[in-house]
Amino acid sequence: MSVQAERRPGWHGTRRRFALRMEPYFYASPALIFIVAVMLVPLAIGLSYAFRDITLLNPFSGGFVGVQHFVDLWHDSDFWQALGNTVTWTVASVSLQFFLGLVLALRLYRPFPGRGLVQALVFVPWAVPMFLSGLNFAWLFNPVIGPLPHWLYAVGILSSPENILSDPAIAIWGPIVANVWWGVPFFAITLLAALQSIPPEIYEAAEIDGAGTWRRFADITVPFLAPTIAITVLLRAVWIANAPDLIVAMTGGGPADSTQIVASYIFTQAFKGLDFGYASAVATVLLMLLLVYALIVLMIRQSLLKAS
Repeated sequence: MSVQAERRPGWHGTRRRFALRMEPYFYASPALIFIVAVMLVPLAIGLSYAFRDITLLNPFSGGFVGVQHFVDLWHDSDFWQALGNTVTWTVASVSLQFFLGLVLALRLYRPFPGRGLVQALVFVPWAVPMFLSGLNFAWLFNPVIGPLPHWLYAVGILSSPENILSDPAIAIWGPIVANVWWGVPFFAITLLAALQSIPPEIYEAAEIDGAGTWRRFADITVPFLAPTIAITVLLRAVWIANAPDLIVAMTGGGPADSTQIVASYIFTQAFKGLDFGYASAVATVLLMLLLVYALIVLMIRQSLLKAS
């Protein structure tokens, strides 16, 4: 009788099925609680600041202002200039990092004496703190103590050995050069790992069929690297757009805001202007733009995967 009672579906059976279904979530609950406490709660608080007047020097601030910060942002010419600089900064940095990283990965893919040592040296810039890299390049671009202005003058790029960081027309290229030097190893190492996962038999079969170097690259290497390229470009673009370290270390956003990007503009508004409400509104807009960009890239990637 007891065996039949246990087999009949009832409260105990339902509770057991529920416990089995929830068991994975119980195991994952410490990590989920940590993520919520460390990431989601601060994000929600930061987003709430965008709709409040949070000014540190004003003891009466903290009230709800609705979308006023976003209205002010729409008419803020400094923000639009920073947004344009962000596009230039991100597109140029990611493009150069990807191209140079791909060339370096293709070269490291071929065996040669000392390849292991070269691979280790390639990773060195990525291990250097970004802020320190910015300070180093700021010194290198200084014509008094750095060689770069004199080299650029010698090859005819500059009319005189001057600090390009002081010229509003070209100052943005100083941090871009530093960013490219710092970020090339990420693409090189990631793409090299993807190249090494391609079965060599495919290249051998294509070579037997008469495919040349360019044909093998276009028909084999690029399709195999496409998923890795999409993810790495997505990540680097988001990281670069969110990284004010080099800008703050090298130019502070100057001269005349010619190197000010949205991330450094947020830093300026929050920690120099002490207006955390307005800075949070700028950060919210940047977050939305990056989410839209990430969604577009992922949609393109999915369409390419379906087409292939």
